[in-house]
Amino acid sequence: MRVVIVTESFPPDVNGVAHCALQTARHLVDRGHAPLVVAPATSAGNGPDALAPCPVVRVPSLPLPGYPQVRVALPSRRVAAAITEHRADIVHLASPFILGVRGMAAASRLGIPAVAVYQTDLAGYARTYISAGEATAWRRIRSVHAAADVTLAPSTAALSDLETHGVPRVRLWARGVDTARFRPALRDEALRRELAPNGELIVGYVGRLAPEKHVELLSGVCGLDGVRVVVVGDGPSETTLRAALPGASFLGRRTGDELARIFASLDVFAHTGPFETFCQTVQEAMASGVPVVAPAAGGPLDLVDHGRTGLLVPPRDADAVRDAVLTLAADPAARAAYGAAGHAMVEGRTWAAVGDQLIGHYDDVLSARKLVAA
Repeated sequence: MRVVIVTESFPPDVNGVAHCALQTARHLVDRGHAPLVVAPATSAGNGPDALAPCPVVRVPSLPLPGYPQVRVALPSRRVAAAITEHRADIVHLASPFILGVRGMAAASRLGIPAVAVYQTDLAGYARTYISAGEATAWRRIRSVHAAADVTLAPSTAALSDLETHGVPRVRLWARGVDTARFRPALRDEALRRELAPNGELIVGYVGRLAPEKHVELLSGVCGLDGVRVVVVGDGPSETTLRAALPGASFLGRRTGDELARIFASLDVFAHTGPFETFCQTVQEAMASGVPVVAPAAGGPLDLVDHGRTGLLVPPRDADAVRDAVLTLAADPAARAAYGAAGHAMVEGRTWAAVGDQLIGHYDDVLSARKLVAA
């Protein structure tokens, strides 16, 4: 099968869309298929793709104002040309909004089936960044996804949102986790002594430091005796968060095995963002055997079994986050039990398993097209 993955983000970018697109390309290659990736050019130009599992076509882009880590693709004929030259059987649109719209238009014009993967709560981001525009964002989402043969939602909450806003032909497709990389055995006592020299309970956040993540909700946790907050990631809110989270350790962006070692060395993982369609870092914490505190909204509702693998709290409630951490801090046995249950829960959610599910969705779309053509 020849697949063109049109994605709004791709490594070296570090985010859920980029990571999922990379894992999808890898799995397709592993299964003997022929993927091609189309993605925005990076700030380093067009030469960062030596480690990509397949060819990558870069489209000219500009940094998002106020958030230079995010690149926005410019209009380009390269998208249609890439799909045509690759002789695509199917087009995979990863979180389509700008570049994906071009990919959808090209697929429609060429008569090639398209699978749209919903990954970003753009309506929530519109509320956060411009205090309006939610209805406009949903109109954009609906128009793009309605043109696809199928839309894949990463969680039951996301699927419900899409159907509520009139997006047709929605199916569930969750995300995988690298259970070989993220595992409890990587817990590192030397690292723990470095992060918490007085033996404090280590509460970690991993992700972008941006307004929509609401990392400032950890401020109450910073005030707890015997607790050290560790923040991993970068983004436009870093300066503000350093002031809002006194005593927290900011480690910057970490990836790969180093990130896995940090995850496994935490006592509690706390996620604060209310707009997660899935929340990969929650799943990585669970794979690492770490109990989770997360908002009872979006993707975490599928991932966190309240009272068994972690604690769900009301979204945007700093007191509730603090109280949940305090509850876990006082009960080492519960932390251990939650961590073990979380690890067991995600152990079978490998990228290979969910990758095969994706190929099944591709096959269903191609079969449906053949029936229509017959």
